[in-house]
Amino acid sequence: MAKKRGRKKSGRRKYSRGAGTEVEREMRRYKKGTAKSGRGGRAGKVKSRKQAIAIGLSKARKKGKKVPKKRSARR
Repeated sequence: MAKKRGRKKSGRRKYSRGAGTEVEREMRRYKKGTAKSGRGGRAGKVKSRKQAIAIGLSKARKKGKKVPKKRSARR
């Protein structure tokens, strides 16, 4: 039988419950149409789910919740 390759699963959560709540809140704002992007919400409306999730995680990070580090830009 061939061995399975891949990452070893750890029992711990990658994202804290608080971070999930923060993303949930941002998704509600996005669905209502009140989610804004940019500093102070001056850049305009959030147009995609991915953007809303990213904003929620960013806010969670600022509050000190358990969220993995942001990936650095690849060249």
